[in-house]
Amino acid sequence: MAEASPSALDGRRIVITRSAEQSEVLAKELSLRGAIPVVLPLVSFAGPEDFAPLDAAIAEIQRFDWIILTSAQAVRAVVKRGAELKRGLIHAGSKLRIASVGPVTAEAARQAGLPVEFVAETHTGAALAEELGDRLQGAKIFLPRSDRANPDLPAALKRCGAQVTEVIAYRTLRPTDVDQGSLRQIAEGAADAVLFFSPSAVQHFAELFEGEQLRALQDKLAITA
Repeated sequence: MAEASPSALDGRRIVITRSAEQSEVLAKELSLRGAIPVVLPLVSFAGPEDFAPLDAAIAEIQRFDWIILTSAQAVRAVVKRGAELKRGLIHAGSKLRIASVGPVTAEAARQAGLPVEFVAETHTGAALAEELGDRLQGAKIFLPRSDRANPDLPAALKRCGAQVTEVIAYRTLRPTDVDQGSLRQIAEGAADAVLFFSPSAVQHFAELFEGEQLRALQDKLAITA
């Protein structure tokens, strides 16, 4: 029997900056390809400081034409809050449609029982608005987001003629319990690559490794976002 071809990832130590729950599938795939995944969550999530705007939007969900979802965490936050309020998001005969910024977010929505009608081909908020185009003219949009979300999407939606209700569905925080052993390994050059999945994770990484140390790591690491 012929031996399997060696993988370019064999023995490579790959740092995943998502939460442990979100990293499970990717870590398994990397392991199957011979890599050594290191899960180092650099973001954590919490509910909004004030739930009132989110609660009001959920209570009046049927007045909207579209829910626009930009992350799996937005899906989880809205579905969780809806369940806590004992209010469903989709009802029989509802005019409400759901658009997603990309396939990962769309899959999270579908797993939560939300039928996604539109998935952007280019996975950015501004591109999503552009692709929806004329469908946004006069449309009422519910946009649940992070407290640190980029302002480009609501601006693009408004340029297309939409009426946007943007609410903070969750806060993005820096974890207080970052694994110090993994940080030391990275600082000592033991990691080969770092995978980022949000601007917040990049920012938190830069805060942990400052100045000369950060510049030295940029020369050693393959960084993917």
